Amino acid sequence: MAKSTGIAELDALFTARKGRVDFVDVPELAFFSIDGGGAPAGPEFQAALKALYAVSYGAHFLVKKQTGAAPRVMPLEALWWAEGATADQLAHPESFTESDRGTWRWRAMIAQLPPIDETVIQRAMEQARAKGGAIGALRFERWAEGPSAQIMHVGPYATESTSIAALHAGIAARGSRPRGRHHEIYLGDPRSAAPERLRTILRQPVEPSA
Repeated sequence: MAKSTGIAELDALFTARKGRVDFVDVPELAFFSIDGGGAPAGPEFQAALKALYAVSYGAHFLVKKQTGAAPRVMPLEALWWAEGATADQLAHPESFTESDRGTWRWRAMIAQLPPIDETVIQRAMEQARAKGGAIGALRFERWAEGPSAQIMHVGPYATESTSIAALHAGIAARGSRPRGRHHEIYLGDPRSAAPERLRTILRQPVEPSA
């Protein structure tokens, strides 16, 4: 059985500082997730967001109805990569140009906290499925990201390159190197926040340099 994550430990994973690289060890967490491809403004990604929010809020209110209280709905997250990209591009996604967006791959996801369990998950998915959308592509899974570095980016997504460069400089200074996929955590709802007020945690899994 996976070790439970305390509130303080969990909050540290979803807290970052602008201009400063922090290192965290991300334990196994439960997620609703959907895989897809294309630009973030495209219809497939937008349909995935709608499905993820529907089941996440559905699970929240089911637990609240049963117990009178429920864990908060966690922020949207996404992993980003490109099929056939070089190792350097995967480590530095800011190198992708606008023309590359159609080739992007992504995994959109929202973490689910106890006491949300399999029974609640199934009921929430049944309720959301009745509304249509991308529910059929959604799955529930557990994932441990492990040692990672992260930094806060404030402002439009198009200006992330400076923050990403600072993140990778901090990784190198620690004697580590990137592994896995570029990870973004969107604090607040990216569908409605003003671009200049967007707050995004940029996270990169790491491993010791050879």
